[in-house]
Amino acid sequence: MPPTDASLSGIVLAAGAGTRHGGSKALVVPWLADAVRLLLDGGCARVVVVLGAAADEARELVPDDARVTAVVAPRWVDGLGESLRTGLAHAGGDAVVVTLVDLPGTPVSVVERLTTAWDRRTLRQAVYDGRPGHPVLIGADHWARLSDTLSGDRGARGYLVVHDVVEVECADLHDGLDEDVSRNAEPPRHAPTAPDPGGPP
Repeated sequence: MPPTDASLSGIVLAAGAGTRHGGSKALVVPWLADAVRLLLDGGCARVVVVLGAAADEARELVPDDARVTAVVAPRWVDGLGESLRTGLAHAGGDAVVVTLVDLPGTPVSVVERLTTAWDRRTLRQAVYDGRPGHPVLIGADHWARLSDTLSGDRGARGYLVVHDVVEVECADLHDGLDEDVSRNAEPPRHAPTAPDPGGPP
């Protein structure tokens, strides 16, 4: 169990342009609100939503809740690593749960399983039949060192592996698959002009 005086926060990564999806995933209703609710219902005292593409429009979809803060990653176009770095810089508490905006249907039981035991040194990642996914639990003792390793579209997975992340199997609860391609949108007619930070951290 986490220490009784510990505080858990959450990060929703929602900055990508969604080039494979046909547009910003943060604008797909109700994905953004659902991701925030997932983290709040999972025990996070506050949630940071990291925006980038279509930030002004996406900000309108962020739940009006004093526990929720929306920030814009200044270099979101560089990729997932920059978005995660921004989220960690605005996070508080003793550990953070990181998820993506494009994981609709993730049940709160996944977050609850991931956070059954943790402290400031913890690294835990949900896996689905052994495939790394989200959410990811990162203790605060790792934030500064992890941020130093983030660049471009490279997320946290390399750091997690080197530092012996505990993989938490969740395939019995959910498939863990993201929504890379819109069910209704045609494939982009032009090559993407910027990387899409939509993969695992």
